[in-house]
Amino acid sequence: MDDSVDRVAQPWGGRTPYGRHEPWPARVDTYLAEGVEPGMVHRWVQTASVLHSDGDAMDVAVRDGRLVGVRGRVTDRVNRGRLGPKDLFGWQANAAADRLTRPLIRQDGRLVECSWSTAMDKVVAMSRELMGSRGPGAIGFYTTGQLFLEEYYTLAVLARAGVGTNHLDGNTRLCTSTAAEALKESFGCDGQPGTYDDIDHADVIALFGHNMAETQPVQWMRVLDRLAGSDPPRLVCVDPRPTPAARQATVHLAPRGGTNVALLNALLHEVIRAGHIDDGYVAAHTVGFEELAARVAHCTPQWAAEICDIPSARIREAAEVLGTADRLLSTVLQGVYQSHQATAAAVQINNLHLIRGMLGRPGAGVLQMNGQPSAQNTRECGANGDLPAFRNWENDSHVADLAKVWNVEPEDIPHYAPPTPAMQMFRYAEQGSIGMLWISGTNPAVSLPELSRIRSILSQDRLFVVVQDLFLTETARLADVVLPAATWAEKTGTFTNADRTVHLSDKAVEPPGEARPDLEIFLDYAARMDFRDKDGGPLITWQDPETAFEAWKRCSAGRPCDYTGLTYAKLRGGTGIQWPCNEQTPEGTERLYADGISWAHPDDCESYGKDLVTGASVGVVEYRSLNPDGKAVLKAAEYLPPHEPPDEDYPFQLTTGRTIYHFHTRTKTGRVPQLNSAAPDVWVEISNADAAAQELVEGDLVEVTTPRGALRARTRVTDIRPGLLFVPFHFGYWDTPGGHGPDDSTPGRAANELTVTDWDPVSKQPLFKTAAAALRLLERGDGKPAPAPTTAASAPMAAAGVPATTGGASAHATQTASDDQSGQEGEGA
Repeated sequence: MDDSVDRVAQPWGGRTPYGRHEPWPARVDTYLAEGVEPGMVHRWVQTASVLHSDGDAMDVAVRDGRLVGVRGRVTDRVNRGRLGPKDLFGWQANAAADRLTRPLIRQDGRLVECSWSTAMDKVVAMSRELMGSRGPGAIGFYTTGQLFLEEYYTLAVLARAGVGTNHLDGNTRLCTSTAAEALKESFGCDGQPGTYDDIDHADVIALFGHNMAETQPVQWMRVLDRLAGSDPPRLVCVDPRPTPAARQATVHLAPRGGTNVALLNALLHEVIRAGHIDDGYVAAHTVGFEELAARVAHCTPQWAAEICDIPSARIREAAEVLGTADRLLSTVLQGVYQSHQATAAAVQINNLHLIRGMLGRPGAGVLQMNGQPSAQNTRECGANGDLPAFRNWENDSHVADLAKVWNVEPEDIPHYAPPTPAMQMFRYAEQGSIGMLWISGTNPAVSLPELSRIRSILSQDRLFVVVQDLFLTETARLADVVLPAATWAEKTGTFTNADRTVHLSDKAVEPPGEARPDLEIFLDYAARMDFRDKDGGPLITWQDPETAFEAWKRCSAGRPCDYTGLTYAKLRGGTGIQWPCNEQTPEGTERLYADGISWAHPDDCESYGKDLVTGASVGVVEYRSLNPDGKAVLKAAEYLPPHEPPDEDYPFQLTTGRTIYHFHTRTKTGRVPQLNSAAPDVWVEISNADAAAQELVEGDLVEVTTPRGALRARTRVTDIRPGLLFVPFHFGYWDTPGGHGPDDSTPGRAANELTVTDWDPVSKQPLFKTAAAALRLLERGDGKPAPAPTTAASAPMAAAGVPATTGGASAHATQTASDDQSGQEGEGA
């Protein structure tokens, strides 16, 4: 293994092969700014990655009060010292010259600088006016999956018990709400059953709509190291694009968009037909098997082959691999979650594990993945979905228990309906019933579907928009008040990754100018609003991150996500720890459901469930009748075709997604030279067959249109499934003359100009995978390739002659295969 590697050209670095049931060898990745040697670093301060959901632990290097690099934490269970490209280079965005440093307010149509007092007074005055004239439902909060746990919890308390609004949701609605909903439908409660350590033990790893190589690159390194070692796992990959996992798979299935439920029903049909069932597990731990078996009885591979456009033999082959696995690990992400039957499909993957008894043992687990670093905390804290600590809004005893924790009356916590999902909040803002929308750490003017509509909503004079962010994003440019926020390494807090591992991130440097931690902003707002508990005392009694964490521990006590065994001191210096962590499990819990299903009882569950086809709620009486003993629920679903199929005018299917080099709307990664140069502009992927039919070649300029809008991009010809177009969703307008949207000088560039306002009926997650689209040539290319990387799923056809993506000298990082943990103790602020 080379000591120094161009980590743009080789995103996953060198291999450290290991065999099944062996520990994953350590490899420490380090990147320091040009001219900085390890001995020049003044302090190493511990944190974890914030540009994906993997939770890669790292130390940031500090010299003269500024960040100068990063190093993977070899002691940590998640990454054993490894870092992905965004981990290695992304920290540079913190020092971008255009960080927001002072609050802004809109005057005479322009944003102008002001003091914090002026900005907050304006926010508080509008809050009081709306609450007094129209009630708490006139205020909505739309947050993110990138803050810290302490910040979400504070936001949830002030919004739900302070303001008293039910309109609180996160952009996690776009990426992780299906994961939460699928877990609730099957197990009665949110909470990841599996663990990353299952990769070490599985003999079959199935990736359903999960481009792990680009979304969780460090766990993909783990898979690559298993593949390079003895007794490697077999991979089953369901993805319409030629991802790195697809290229390594024993079986690769590339279904037609929107047909996941048909494919999964056929896989279940074959597993049941062949008798690959753990009858004892099914009898002891589940209800609903008979209905599931009856529902998939007609779903033969031949039936699904026609719907999914996959050979029936390949479906049988996949079912045989899944059905005969000794230990099966499945991972699931946006290819399943962002579709019209998202929850129905994700639940069928849970069903596969339940009927095979593949839970709670090393190598046997499900990872319903998240997309953002603290998406899990958004859900846990009640800032996205149900009430804090997975309490059931329909269960009066859960609401009363939460009211006791907050020392308020139960009726002070809105629970007349489920918490409002994001797309409904924007509809309320469009209709005028929400008069103030406070947006923290997210950029809906690029990330939500049908952007022309979203810009129109945010631009309304009757809507007061508050934006709290690091940069003057496309959304911030439309705001009435802009609050400059501190970011990771500029503040202290905890966050939890996709396999329930809690990490502490310590403050390493001061934020720029007058930027403040999000927690400080929320506490300031709560104090100015003078929110009180039922005894007249302050509603929010904490003052800083650690006291906020202690308050959260009290809220989580006895709940599935129990944090009571964790402290800042315990999280500092060693590895992250998986919840639940309490007196009974002081070192955390590696896998859920090792001793059976624990949170599905009607008195305990987070949700009574929904109909997977219509989204209609299941009542407590019906749930109690179905599942009186609190077992896992095997929930069946019939296949329904996509809502917007291709037709004569729009003959392609359009899907959107990520590249390994960028995160979300590129507000951070677009300001990092190594990452931006690897993928500097939008592109559109098209299959070789479709390119030939359209007489297109690599680099041609085309226009992609749907009934909602249009964008222009250069073509990348790949092995993508014929009939499908792919556009990365990262690109917006902050670095264009248009600033916040297309205009006469700036053509459409954002993928969500094209996507439809539609969502999964159960999770309310928007659809980004199945729009119908058309494509036409605008201009022949000049011989230059599309601005797409060649390293992963966007790799061109071999014959295209496209130069390989490289990062050059500035992208070289060191990698050291070692179990030496000396000198790796990060220090707090």
